[in-house]
Amino acid sequence: MITETPAQLGYRMPAEWEPHSATWLSWPRREGISFPDSFDRVLPALREMVGALTDSEPVCINVVNGAHEAEARAVLDELPRQECITYYEIPTNEPWCRDHGPIFLTRDADPKLAVVDWDYNAWGNKYPPFELDEVVPTRVAELLKLPVFYPKMILEGGSIEVNGSGTLLTSESCLLNKNRNPKLSRDEIEQRLRDFLGTNEILWLGDGIEGDDTDGHIDDLARFVSETKVVTVIEENAADPNYKPLQENLARLSKMKVNGHGIELTTLPMPKKIVREGMRLPASYANFYIANKVVLVPTFADPADKMALSVVEKCFPTRRVVGIDCRELIWGLGTFHCLTQQQPAVE
Repeated sequence: MITETPAQLGYRMPAEWEPHSATWLSWPRREGISFPDSFDRVLPALREMVGALTDSEPVCINVVNGAHEAEARAVLDELPRQECITYYEIPTNEPWCRDHGPIFLTRDADPKLAVVDWDYNAWGNKYPPFELDEVVPTRVAELLKLPVFYPKMILEGGSIEVNGSGTLLTSESCLLNKNRNPKLSRDEIEQRLRDFLGTNEILWLGDGIEGDDTDGHIDDLARFVSETKVVTVIEENAADPNYKPLQENLARLSKMKVNGHGIELTTLPMPKKIVREGMRLPASYANFYIANKVVLVPTFADPADKMALSVVEKCFPTRRVVGIDCRELIWGLGTFHCLTQQQPAVE
């Protein structure tokens, strides 16, 4: 049993723009709860997502069994670069691999790669059952023969954002929510983030966007695009419920420092309000995913799509920025960042 923390052993969580050896996904189940009455309508966006990713790196897809793999293949087998797609029998309840999947750590010494298996309760016990999702990180680690660390704290991957050099960005509305870790203080939560992700600075934003069932995941709000630069969403319409919390987050970011220096800030627009069956959906351009050669950006057939893509292109001039229509995908309350988990490359 490992008694030292990852930080003590020299591990850190790399930034998303650092080189990947693969992207992990969990293929959705038709009987799952993420896409009620619209499962078939999300498949084109998933196919386009995987097709763009295989142009960049290998894609590892978790499936329940052979029948589930056959369902995924029916969608993906016509794509080019099939040699880049590998299926693994690691059953999941839902497809949100960012939140239930492994968070990988790297270091210079052997073993260079490790997995952190945070506890998982489906965003505050909102969507049982989640027993299969809860054990995914350890299952992946067993498959890859990697050491596993257990912080004994509930945390989803979408609730944290790192710059790879010691700074972590998160939100109070999620990490301090009593539906996650009611017995842990803010200081205790911060210490676990330092111990198990190799971070030293913890930066806190406030509230998330309306309709976000994760209680304010950072990956819908603000993202590091370099060690010292953050892109954050703002709402221009002062009458929109998102206006005030996003302005407050912007004000916080403008006062924050990374390694003693102010953060360089870039803003992303918000798409117009999307309501389906009386419920506002948490559409956000900040939910992009940075792969080796491409950046996947959700679009919503909105006038702001073009501006959002332009902002992301300026942040990643060496990568191809791919906008994919997510009007059906967002019915599951998440898009590309929520669906993906990067496996860092090690030399």
